[in-house]
Amino acid sequence: MGLISKLSGATLALGLLAGAASAETTWTMATGYPETNFFTKNVRMFIDEVQTATDGALKIDLRPNDELIKLDAVKRAVQSGQVAIGEIRLGIYGNEDPMYLLDSVPALAGDYDHAAKLMAAQKPYLDKIFDEKGMKLLGFTPWPGQGFYTKFPVTDGSEFQDVKIRIYSKSTQDMAQKLGFQATILPFAEVPQAFSTGLIDALFTSAQTGVDIQAWDYAQYFTYAGSIFSKNAIVVNKKAFDKLDPAVQEALVAAGEAATVRGYEMSAAANEETIATLKEHGMTITEASPELMAKLDAIGAEMAEAWAADADEAQKAVLAAYMAAD
Repeated sequence: MGLISKLSGATLALGLLAGAASAETTWTMATGYPETNFFTKNVRMFIDEVQTATDGALKIDLRPNDELIKLDAVKRAVQSGQVAIGEIRLGIYGNEDPMYLLDSVPALAGDYDHAAKLMAAQKPYLDKIFDEKGMKLLGFTPWPGQGFYTKFPVTDGSEFQDVKIRIYSKSTQDMAQKLGFQATILPFAEVPQAFSTGLIDALFTSAQTGVDIQAWDYAQYFTYAGSIFSKNAIVVNKKAFDKLDPAVQEALVAAGEAATVRGYEMSAAANEETIATLKEHGMTITEASPELMAKLDAIGAEMAEAWAADADEAQKAVLAAYMAAD
């Protein structure tokens, strides 16, 4: 993770900021994932670092697992000031800006190193559009690689024809349809019920999500493809941020940078651990065949071309910067 370590910037300065602010502020933070999920564990570490670095001047009350606000609504809640800070999944908002979907193009950034390069290329653009909406991005964490949860073994992907599958973004919907699936976008929390009622018969997501929903109750096979390493982000209301003492602001930014560095490492570790957990619960784990990967690569190339065709000049410049850095 040499590339990731370069992103840390001021993270080593976290401890130097303790006691820098005098007024105490408490924020509420919303996230959609359970405590056992590595995203939530990373957020907990982020919160602890902020509180330690500010000597308690900024305290953050985390409400996980859709307890306070559903994951899909967290961005709006932060923007409106309903909560000061939250964790969001960028791909949910693809209808607002195609940049949110660039990391969901199959095979464009198909491993952690390429995902980090893509994040670096996207960050200035994302910083700008969040700033325009009254928010500030603090950190990113990638999802582990993705795979197919099915009730049948998968060889070359021809088995996918007309199978009802849950996906999580417009990009993954396009990919699934090109593979022959009948694809439905559903929130994370609705997946178990959708399986139980027959709304879906398959799932495309990470091993982490499979563990979170106990996918072994609904599927017998997990075919790992990698391919997509989409991102979550920690985002804060800009007005709330601007009210903080400058030293507290600095601590918050540094903790976000540290969460980004740590998040890549935690994601890679969680991928291995959760795949092992799926296997322990009786699921059959396989790597996607060369034939299936070839289909995903071809679909990814087609989708990247379509993304660029619809993008404006600023968006195209992001893709060009990533391709030049690769």
